[in-house]
Amino acid sequence: MSTTARSERALRHRAFTLIELLVVVAIIGLLASIVTTSLGGARRKAKDARRMADLKQIHMALEMYNTDHGSYPNPGWAWRSQCNAWGAQSASDVIPGLVPQYLPSFPSDPDMNVSGNTCCYLYLSNGTDFKLLDHNCPTLNYQSVQTLIDPTRDSGSNACLVDGAGFWSLAVFTSGGCGW
Repeated sequence: MSTTARSERALRHRAFTLIELLVVVAIIGLLASIVTTSLGGARRKAKDARRMADLKQIHMALEMYNTDHGSYPNPGWAWRSQCNAWGAQSASDVIPGLVPQYLPSFPSDPDMNVSGNTCCYLYLSNGTDFKLLDHNCPTLNYQSVQTLIDPTRDSGSNACLVDGAGFWSLAVFTSGGCGW
């Protein structure tokens, strides 16, 4: 047998069959779907953690403002937000006087939809009390942040449901702002 015939025969034996290639592709596809699914859960948890951190950061800034001025920023007894349903304020005007002295910039929910009015941070105050909400956010895992669930909007039988329909808001508030 010639050297050329031997090398051609050796090449044919070293090549992958179609079935082997399909099995490898199927395994890679399965692994990719598992990784994608697990990353989605991690992404959701990260967004929830950011929301909690944002609310706590704004709350701390409000308390510093109150210490310096003797009252909370009063937007004229109307809910304020960056979202359209509440008068679409610029980020720095959602809570008057807070940015830039007490917060470098006003945070936004990671899933905020301004025109759809979902995942909006809302603020209401009379100067003496305040309420800050992360409102109407379908992507939020409310079960993971039960300490911040709004008792007024989510006051069903287990203090978490509105008419059994689901959750509406996370909240940070003073004792007088609880019922708003």
